[in-house]
Amino acid sequence: MKMHFVTIGKPKLHYASLGWNEYMWRLEKFHKVGVTHLADKYANDTAKILEASAGTFRIGLIIDGKQMDSIHLAKLLDRFETQSRPISFIIGGPEGLPEEVKTAVDFAWSLSPLTFPHDLAMVITLEAIYRASTINAHVPYHK
Repeated sequence: MKMHFVTIGKPKLHYASLGWNEYMWRLEKFHKVGVTHLADKYANDTAKILEASAGTFRIGLIIDGKQMDSIHLAKLLDRFETQSRPISFIIGGPEGLPEEVKTAVDFAWSLSPLTFPHDLAMVITLEAIYRASTINAHVPYHK
């Protein structure tokens, strides 16, 4: 499956950068993965964010979006894989996504009702997608 991550900024903290790289490396074993790290100055640039995710099913990380457990996320990914549809996961900056992007996404996903630091949210997103991918591949990681 083709999967693209659009983020505002890159993980800046050392642990987050290591985590991002680790889970990106793991995801590449299951998917064709692309990344667009937009500079922090584009945090409110709706056109730039949507341009980076053009032609894909857009999943935005939005605090009041739908929460899913790992099994439901795996089913969502499986549905897109059977449709041969590329996905973009859009991760806003520390202040979240602009309202225009929130209304333009195809699916609003909330990691948790908790608030996470931006860097950690990026790592948690990759880990959750990796976990769902292992479920679909029947790999025992998720246990």
